[in-house]
Amino acid sequence: MISASGSRLLWEQLPAHVQRQIELIAGGRVVEAVTQPGGFSPGVAARLRLADGGRAFVKAVSPEQNADTPTLHRREAVVAAALPVDVPVPKLLGSFDDGYWVALVFEDIDGRHPVVPWVRHELDAVMAAFEQLAQQLTPCPLDARPAAEGFAAEFRGWDRIACDLPPDLDPWAAANLDQLRELAAAGLEALVGDTLVHADARADNLLIDRAGLVHVLDWPWACRGPSWFDSVGLLVNVALYGGDPEAELARLPIVGDVDPAVITGFLSGLAGFFLDRSRLPAGRGLPTVRAFQAAQGASTLAWLRNRLS
Repeated sequence: MISASGSRLLWEQLPAHVQRQIELIAGGRVVEAVTQPGGFSPGVAARLRLADGGRAFVKAVSPEQNADTPTLHRREAVVAAALPVDVPVPKLLGSFDDGYWVALVFEDIDGRHPVVPWVRHELDAVMAAFEQLAQQLTPCPLDARPAAEGFAAEFRGWDRIACDLPPDLDPWAAANLDQLRELAAAGLEALVGDTLVHADARADNLLIDRAGLVHVLDWPWACRGPSWFDSVGLLVNVALYGGDPEAELARLPIVGDVDPAVITGFLSGLAGFFLDRSRLPAGRGLPTVRAFQAAQGASTLAWLRNRLS
């Protein structure tokens, strides 16, 4: 299985002035930096140990590693600074932005990513955390873009595929393109709500600490949308690793009053997005992203086909 991973920059490779600013925010001199795996940022992502024994987590990047990632870090800095203090999210200690380098410094969570393929007790804990987040982040606590606006281009993936049919397109998808396009358009229209949603729910964006508590990381895609967005979005990750997303969907109270056609449209939009994006060249520092998107697209399409059969 293709993992979510980028080509990490090391702490030692950061310019001295960026290191100094990070140490000022963290509150001490860094004596150890342990690079963390997972995720698609090609910049620094490291747990820091300070001279006084304190700890912090840093992510830092410049356009040299990837042209788009500094913008994502800037978005995340705004969201993280505005999140309520009682949500299960690492606290932002501060950020640094000199117009080229962008660094975010968080409290360090002593935890690990969930096991994949997903195991029952961890999936239950994560779903409970997302339900808690939906309650705490409704109404939306900041001026976030509406999900229907933020995902407008992404949910037109089937349109782009229809205009440039790939030779290896799944035969069922090719035979049902018109329906898939209509479903995705309806799914986009249904992305309404007043909940701040994470919008990128995956195992590598979660940590489970020693007490079993779930912490949700990496918020650059946050937007205002329906309360069920992240819970259903996580099931795309469950399907990717061989789980039964339809059975898991039936266990979710948060979708109890949601029209099943809305979920189907949402899945069509995501499947088209993943499969369309997987055809593009890999971005700098992101060697596995297209293969990961292709795998997500295939598993989401299989789930979607099952719902439509």
